[in-house]
Amino acid sequence: MAADLSQIVKAYDVRGVVPDQWDESLAELFGVAFAEVTGAQTIVTGHDMRPSSPGLSRAFARGAAAHGVDVIEIGLCSTDQLYYASGAFDLPGAMFTASHNPAEYNGIKMCRAGAAPVGQDTGLAEIRALVERWTESGVPGPAQTPGTITQRDTLEDYAAHLRSLVDLTSIRPPASRHRPSEEGASRPSHLKAVVDAGNGMGGHTVPTVFAGLPIDLVPMYFELDGTFPNHEANPLDPKNIVDLQERVRKERADIGIAFDGDADRCFVVDENGDPVSPSAITALVAARELARHGGKGVIIHNLITSWSVPEVVRENGGTPARTRVGHSFIKAEMARTGAIFGGEHSAHYYFKDFWNADTGMLAALHVLAALGGQEGPLSQLVAEYDRYVGSGEINSTVDDQQGRLVALKAAFEGREGVETDELDGLTVSTTDWWFNVRPSNTEPLLRLNAEAKDEATMAKIRDEALEIIRG
Repeated sequence: MAADLSQIVKAYDVRGVVPDQWDESLAELFGVAFAEVTGAQTIVTGHDMRPSSPGLSRAFARGAAAHGVDVIEIGLCSTDQLYYASGAFDLPGAMFTASHNPAEYNGIKMCRAGAAPVGQDTGLAEIRALVERWTESGVPGPAQTPGTITQRDTLEDYAAHLRSLVDLTSIRPPASRHRPSEEGASRPSHLKAVVDAGNGMGGHTVPTVFAGLPIDLVPMYFELDGTFPNHEANPLDPKNIVDLQERVRKERADIGIAFDGDADRCFVVDENGDPVSPSAITALVAARELARHGGKGVIIHNLITSWSVPEVVRENGGTPARTRVGHSFIKAEMARTGAIFGGEHSAHYYFKDFWNADTGMLAALHVLAALGGQEGPLSQLVAEYDRYVGSGEINSTVDDQQGRLVALKAAFEGREGVETDELDGLTVSTTDWWFNVRPSNTEPLLRLNAEAKDEATMAKIRDEALEIIRG
């Protein structure tokens, strides 16, 4: 009987519990299918620090090699380091990680040559179909000449590429954060940055990327440990940045940065330990990327980023482009429009100069450069890019997702000044506020995001929408 992969093949990747939902034997079949669908003669693979990752990654390589494909293994790496290898070598790639999921999970993020995404509409459905067929009928016979499996270290090259895209040589600590405690005390010469790697791959990449930079690095949880002994490696959940916030205050640091498990997302806190919204980071980096490109260019943002983002883009000469939520939509629009940068509310940041792929590390370097290039503290710097009051994402369990969306539209449509669109779920907006409600693809949830010009208006519209959503 063919395996049912519906529980582990998601919209953008493979992800499930090991060994209950998938194991090395399935990983080997995925390797064969990936090679066939991409038609590649050579592929590159990498893996995170989870206990199951090396075995799954090698099984995938073994399957591909048995069918005549050469495999370059870059070993331990962050997801954006794998994207770097795919882009620099112009090869399809596969990264073994389950990102921020608990230790028992693992997965595969796949891309075509040049880090082009592989999702349901761009090869993942075909890969799934082949693996399901082969679990029933058997995999095709091996190639007469098997491929080779070789190892290559890309960490230094990855770090050098990132540093080539941001000038960090002249950054200095904000004067306002380091007033002398006594007469004649000298001002520190470096920014102080606390970085929480969450026992994930940031602990592997940050020391090399930051090496030689004018930054006093305070590391937290840099020990690679796929059991995540200190906290989940998901910085978007407020409980997982509490340690970082406390350490920033204790150290009187200029900035705190948290990475997720595979270190492709970064989250920032200011000198007071207060979270900086990913929309503000998107706007800040967009302004810097536009300056790098002569004040012209398209900036992609998904439809639940703050109003601040398109405003800042226009103010800096750029053209904002609004997309659905999800990295495959962002990357496709980046390629279609030739956009120079894109950002999401989930702290994914995409760069034209990084093959349109997402890299939280490059976004972090931009924030450090922006902070160190002026005299004020981070809280003052980002205030310019954080102009509205947002609700954050609020999830509600519902029995009838579409029915609730219809009820929402009926309740708001026709009111004076109200506009609606259905690019992704339902967006309702006026000149003073907006909200979006999107159904989850995998759970019986509706996700609400709301924003307004002030707290009272945001709370009012949030609560009205929630009352309809929850019936």
